[in-house]
Amino acid sequence: MEKTQSTASVKTTDRVQHTDTRQSACGRADGSGRAEGSAWPETQSRQKTRLLSITNLKKYFPVAKPSLFARQMYVRANEDISVDIYQGETFGLVGESGCGKSTLGRVLLQLYEQTAGSTMYYGRTLEEVAPDYVLDTLSNAEKYIEKYRRAAARGEELSKKCEALGDSASFYDLQDRNLALCDARTALDCTAKILGGFMARETRRGAALLSEKYKLTFRAAALAHRAEDIAVEIQAGEGLLEEIPPEKSPEKGKRLQAKIEKLTRKQNHLAARQKDLLAAAAEIDEKIGQLKALYAGDAEFARYEAMLDHGVDLKRLKYKEMRHLRKDLQIIFQDPYSSLNPRMTVGRIIEEGLVTHGFFKAGSRKMQEHVFKVMNSCGLQNYMYNRYPHQFSGGQRQRICIARALAVKPKFVVCDECVSALDVSIQSQIINLLQELKEKEGLTYLFISHNLSVVRYISDRIGVMYLGNMVEVAETDELFSDPRHPYTIALLSSIPTTDPESLTKERILLEGNIPSPIKPPSGCKFHTRCFMACDKCKVVPPGLKEVKPGHFVACHFAEERKVDKAGGYLFDVNVAMGNR
Repeated sequence: MEKTQSTASVKTTDRVQHTDTRQSACGRADGSGRAEGSAWPETQSRQKTRLLSITNLKKYFPVAKPSLFARQMYVRANEDISVDIYQGETFGLVGESGCGKSTLGRVLLQLYEQTAGSTMYYGRTLEEVAPDYVLDTLSNAEKYIEKYRRAAARGEELSKKCEALGDSASFYDLQDRNLALCDARTALDCTAKILGGFMARETRRGAALLSEKYKLTFRAAALAHRAEDIAVEIQAGEGLLEEIPPEKSPEKGKRLQAKIEKLTRKQNHLAARQKDLLAAAAEIDEKIGQLKALYAGDAEFARYEAMLDHGVDLKRLKYKEMRHLRKDLQIIFQDPYSSLNPRMTVGRIIEEGLVTHGFFKAGSRKMQEHVFKVMNSCGLQNYMYNRYPHQFSGGQRQRICIARALAVKPKFVVCDECVSALDVSIQSQIINLLQELKEKEGLTYLFISHNLSVVRYISDRIGVMYLGNMVEVAETDELFSDPRHPYTIALLSSIPTTDPESLTKERILLEGNIPSPIKPPSGCKFHTRCFMACDKCKVVPPGLKEVKPGHFVACHFAEERKVDKAGGYLFDVNVAMGNR
């Protein structure tokens, strides 16, 4: 039987830095969605600022049923992925085709709706985004708590059923159990991340205070957004004023100047109102702190309070709220030509996002200057502004895609195999460009690729995926010098090289294809192709555990070192391949 193993605030407030001492690759790799004890070991020696925190993320695609009464089945594209991505780093993602890499990138950006789990974004605070789900959770706190209790009871009921059935538990029994446990975990996250300790004590009073506080801060955030819109209008007016010669159109210049002064007064008025609202919110925050202090020694209160999270849960955002964050979360697609509108010039392609997100007014001179600056930083010349995508080479089109993504000043960029369709010489240009822009702009990348050499060059940390699961996560040098998962070892042995000494090294060839993600194997999903598999691997799914500081592996033999410092195997390849 399959066993379970378990910011920027509004303008006048200081940025809240979300730091964490946990190295967060430790998650459930067994499909259960259950958190086990302390899921995040306190191992990281230096603090990093989290930008994204993914916990127990699942993405299931429903399969068309052959008949009305047939049981629903799913393609398990992503299964219980838990990992943190830190500001300013490049997180590489590797694996065979069909393992779920690109799906994960799209789910993080909510281009695909995730089935379960949470994706917390810390680039902006709750107060700035002002999502509807916060007030909805607080106004219906007791209903959310009851929903969690029902989901937890359902999950426990199905878990006991599977335990009673033992090895005779069917695929559908296990699927229903995993989905139920997943629903329970999601319900807990949705409630505890907002209520914290008030989920266990003083629920009504605590929820009322939190609701009052967030209403004030959300109103302050709305005023900040209006002030930003006014700033764009002032900027456009100043640009027009610079273009008008005072001696030729004095009246028009006076009208523009009067309009700018009026907008400036309105902006100052909004700033004063915003300050008052934030001061009132601070007073309520003090009351919340006093109420929490009454339960300082309460273990259950402390357990739920530890789950409190001030990040933005991207999964729970509405369409219009997610659109507001699109400027922070961008993607560079694999095929540069199909992702560019052939009927728009390069200038219009880059300007589209700037106008949509309110950076500039359409047609303003300052926007054109900004576009030229971005184009130049991406290796494009000003004269290309009025050209169409079909007039460029593949490498130049990819530079246009990069310029389009970076024009809106994003904080996180998904590079979805963005160099795989390019020649080797062009690949190096694009990779160096991405590195240069990362250092200059402080960008964070999720770099998805099949090319392990490219991933090694550009990535700070690497995650290895197999059949929807994360099987190994480590810093780049650590992963290449000491791979622990058999799948990682096989991938590294397949890297083409010009080193003559590598000709004598044994290659580990994986036979067969990746199993079906609709009906994955029981136990470890890799055991059908693994050269180290044992009977335990066929039954018990391994959890992602830490074997060295910052190095996480989902394997029953993770403690054993398999490669020496010189790159030689510490096991007999012929014997291992023969025993498969």
